[in-house]
Amino acid sequence: MTHTPSRTAVIAIGGNSLIKDKRHPEVRHQWDAVRETTAHVVDIIAAGWNVVITHGNGPQVGFILRRNELAAHEVHTTPLSLIVADTQGSIGYMLQQALNNEFYRRGVDHYCLALVTQVLVDDEDKAFQNPTKPIGGFMDEETARRFESEGWNVVEDAGRGWRRVVASPEPVRIIEAEAIEQALKLGWAVVAVGGGGIPVARNEAGELRGRSAVIDKDRASSLLATMLNADLLLISTGVERVALNFGKPEQQELDRITVAQAEQYAAAGHFAPGSMLPKIEACIRFLKQAPTGAQALITNPENLSRAIQGETGTLIVQDGA
Repeated sequence: MTHTPSRTAVIAIGGNSLIKDKRHPEVRHQWDAVRETTAHVVDIIAAGWNVVITHGNGPQVGFILRRNELAAHEVHTTPLSLIVADTQGSIGYMLQQALNNEFYRRGVDHYCLALVTQVLVDDEDKAFQNPTKPIGGFMDEETARRFESEGWNVVEDAGRGWRRVVASPEPVRIIEAEAIEQALKLGWAVVAVGGGGIPVARNEAGELRGRSAVIDKDRASSLLATMLNADLLLISTGVERVALNFGKPEQQELDRITVAQAEQYAAAGHFAPGSMLPKIEACIRFLKQAPTGAQALITNPENLSRAIQGETGTLIVQDGA
């Protein structure tokens, strides 16, 4: 494996890159989606980029929680921090294998590794006093109250049923950031910070311990891009371009905006919380701390390589660029 200096991109892959059809979430269909997405990632690597791939894990966490429930009479349940680690391993394996197979198929002298990644959070983060992140499936009130008696926080979700909610604290530091940086310098493609990373905090003895929480994948990806001094944060989502007045007759797709414009549109309520807003906020946060000339891109999985060539997607640039 040879390595030449190049630009670094952090590519955040959303859940739609793994489960494209909610009616067919089975693993064989996830493999199909992963292979399709990684083909576009290899296009980017072949164009001379160092790449770190991050990924979501929401549906997979829900599946494990459901398996816990169904098997509780037979085997022990799994703490949430271990569930995040489990999904980092399984999804990381899929991305790693698919990327390495694509390298082999094309004769590209490059390799990928997946790294189980911890992310430091603050035990004093207010999110721990106000859990808001839904996890797992919907349930009736009787089941929800049973989970509540076991220590879970539960909420009624807009008439659709009850769900468990957990804290979503701010990521403070990527524990393995230095190892990721070293791997990039050696020429590896790296899969890291899966599912936003495993939330950990230090106890009184200064030791890391897992926390029952989930970290927003886009926030963690933004932090990682900042810590790596990346040139590009590329967020893969369900739409080709970001739009104003999304879903309305006056919808307007955005090709290129500045950080100041992104902040203005966000303040005007154009981006939905829990959907596009956290992605825009992640891009803004990265660009405000990144080296001069850094950029952010938002597009869908099938247009990753086209977007990085300037053919599509929404490009967000630093003010004055």
